[in-house]
Amino acid sequence: MRARVVYESVFGNTEAAATAIARGLQEHAEVEVVNVADATPDSHSPVDLLVIGGPTHAFGMSRRQTRQDAADRIGGPFGPNESTTGIREWLEAEHQAPRGARAAAFATKLQRPSWLPGSAARGIGRQLRRAGFVLVRRPIDFYVVGMTGPLAAGEFDRAKLWAQHMASEENDRRARQSR
Repeated sequence: MRARVVYESVFGNTEAAATAIARGLQEHAEVEVVNVADATPDSHSPVDLLVIGGPTHAFGMSRRQTRQDAADRIGGPFGPNESTTGIREWLEAEHQAPRGARAAAFATKLQRPSWLPGSAARGIGRQLRRAGFVLVRRPIDFYVVGMTGPLAAGEFDRAKLWAQHMASEENDRRARQSR
């Protein structure tokens, strides 16, 4: 199975979650990890499983302005991941998914306050479904301590385990289909 993890990260927290996810997937798949800021047209080529994630900004997926606002809060400008392209823009450029294309969505968001609404993962999931992808799992959030992080205790392992289970289930599904 071939998998691709595409992520957006301003402070490195979503990158850490993407790394954990890639490690979990690697037990069952050949994995490519792509920072959306470094994405090329090949980043849109078909794979068996596409996993996309980004930070939750202003209750949903980031926009250019929310990325700049986040950078400004810590004395901006953007760091090495500076880009006018975030997950939202990358998904908008995504063409219709090949028939039966499978995907999953994740996001990072503040752990506290727990009542804070919104999730980039849900928006990513909606965009993926609109493009014709079948979501293999419900969109999931991994929690961050404070705006600049780090990932909350146990979240790296939770992301890795989530990916391990997802990849194992996908491999089982593929094996059943090939019989």
